[in-house]
Amino acid sequence: MSANDLPEPSSGSREAQTPRQTAHGIDPKLLEILVCPLTKTVLIYDRDRQELISKAAGLAYPIRDGIPIMLPDEARELSNAERD
Repeated sequence: MSANDLPEPSSGSREAQTPRQTAHGIDPKLLEILVCPLTKTVLIYDRDRQELISKAAGLAYPIRDGIPIMLPDEARELSNAERD
């Protein structure tokens, strides 16, 4: 088999499939399925601070480069005002 017998690469290269991200960072479909790892309750997306808020746990999980960091050790404690 010669090089001429090999199929030509397609003109459209396949890119790695990544979740869609909003203009500010995270895929809305991902937000629908994520829950707090401690309480298993719904999270609130804070677009401005790029955090996922768990009022039940009193924690804010950071979103870095569009990726939610769902580790309690990486989360920020909510202030009393934020818990309300």
